[in-house]
Amino acid sequence: MPSNKLQTSVPHDSLRDRVALVTGAGSGIGKAAALMLAEAGAFVGLAGRTESELKQTEAEIREEGGVAECFMADVSSEADISGMMYRLKEKWKRLDIVVANAGINGVWAPIEKIKEKEWEDTVSINLKGTYLTLKHAAPLLKERGGSVIITSSINGTRIFSNLGATAYSCTKAAQVALTKMLSLEWAEHHVRVNVICPGAITTNIDDSAKKRGLEPEKLPDWAGHSTIPLTHGKSGTAEQVASVVWFLASDASSHVTGTEIYVDGGQSLLG
Repeated sequence: MPSNKLQTSVPHDSLRDRVALVTGAGSGIGKAAALMLAEAGAFVGLAGRTESELKQTEAEIREEGGVAECFMADVSSEADISGMMYRLKEKWKRLDIVVANAGINGVWAPIEKIKEKEWEDTVSINLKGTYLTLKHAAPLLKERGGSVIITSSINGTRIFSNLGATAYSCTKAAQVALTKMLSLEWAEHHVRVNVICPGAITTNIDDSAKKRGLEPEKLPDWAGHSTIPLTHGKSGTAEQVASVVWFLASDASSHVTGTEIYVDGGQSLLG
């Protein structure tokens, strides 16, 4: 079986002196993306809510000779995001790359069992958080042009068989629409906007999922069943997604905008 481990590293100078901001940088895809962007030479702002995780990412980057700075922020808080952008501008005077990655699985349940607050929490972090991040990044991005990479999902874009994932899937579908709208809105400023739709990836995001009323014996036979053709069912890695983040952040993708890239080993093609 082919290995799904990342076999090559990125060119070390491909993002030299560029400034990147990664939300949700303390773990999973966000952490892997931050490490890879730093390896490519970018100065990386690490945004998140868990200080210990951000500090660990920062330490790993600095151990390899990279440059990183932690910015404590809740992406659903406009005050936090505005303050973070102010501090980032004060430190580096520019912003070239935004990886809008922060998100949660939230509550997965039949819609009549999802409480209003639970729905709002998922939308607030996944969709409002993306909106606020890009709203406040816009002035800096437009100064020189740059690249925005949004982390969406195969759920809500190609896969609809994970019953109970309604709130999550709606936010992920909306992120793809947001990508396409902003890719045209910001084109004249030479800001590219793309979106990555990962499939099953080995991260700790499942820790943020709460499931109710979805007992396996009560679900239809087809619900939640999918496999990964490329790896015979083995999940992908955060590093494999991060390599696509690097591609979209770099000049290698200079003519790519408004595009979703599925990193799922063919999983979503099976529905």
